[in-house]
Amino acid sequence: MTEEMEEYREQVVNPVIMPLRRRPLPNATTILVLGICSVVLGCFAVGLVTGIIGLVLSRKSKAIYRDNPELYDDYGNLQAGFILSIIGICIGGLATLYYMFIFLVVLFGGTTGAVSTSGYTV
Repeated sequence: MTEEMEEYREQVVNPVIMPLRRRPLPNATTILVLGICSVVLGCFAVGLVTGIIGLVLSRKSKAIYRDNPELYDDYGNLQAGFILSIIGICIGGLATLYYMFIFLVVLFGGTTGAVSTSGYTV
């Protein structure tokens, strides 16, 4: 009977300390989704906007993670979303410059003279 009491006392007096459960990093999945959307929709202005929003949110979440890295999980999603947001912003910026160039060419006329179907200048 004393052995059972000793085992019980060890279990009650010296409980096993469970490791701290890590929480998901706030907005990590949202940043990843915004980064993916910015790459997929990069040819439109929507991709540029979602990329900028993803960068702003990732900056806040990185600051939270830097304060207590042992409390949070999903830092990989945050990094992937951050990188995809940067790529999406680059694609969106280049697409915007392209569309502005095309708009200016159409607005101010792309050719100095009209060419007929026969190949001679009119």
